[in-house]
Amino acid sequence: MKTLITYCTTHGCTETIARELQQLLGQDVVLCNLKKEKAPDLSSFDRIIVGGSIHAGQIQKRIKSFCKQHAADLKEKELGLFICCMDEGEEAQTHLSNAYPEDLLNHAKATACLGGEFNFEKMNFLEKFIVRKVAKIDHSASKMDKQAIRKFSNRMDRIFNPFLFLA
Repeated sequence: MKTLITYCTTHGCTETIARELQQLLGQDVVLCNLKKEKAPDLSSFDRIIVGGSIHAGQIQKRIKSFCKQHAADLKEKELGLFICCMDEGEEAQTHLSNAYPEDLLNHAKATACLGGEFNFEKMNFLEKFIVRKVAKIDHSASKMDKQAIRKFSNRMDRIFNPFLFLA
């Protein structure tokens, strides 16, 4: 199954997770960083995974724009949606719900919050200042959730067979 993982990354966390998903999903997986390149023709893919990171409660504009522009195509594909953020639980779920249009969330085979990180080495002065004040963190920290990443990839790989319920 030919898969496209399209994403935006600000400090590298989403790219790290996209690459890990690429490894877990096996062959025929193409990565596309929307910050650096234009999305390929979606018609050549069976499965599309979209991911972005949350900053100040919002996902990147390029991800929102991609989803809006390609909504009809995405609804015809096997779809996975994920976010990267440092929040957990209900707050992370709220970010996920706000990041993507409701119709795409309802269509998606898998959705997930896969953790996040604050990478002070890649932040500018203002970003570091905001993280220190809002998150009360003054050093690099990672909450990438390896178990959630594996679970998301397993859900995306799972083949639905309605006859399994009859057995």
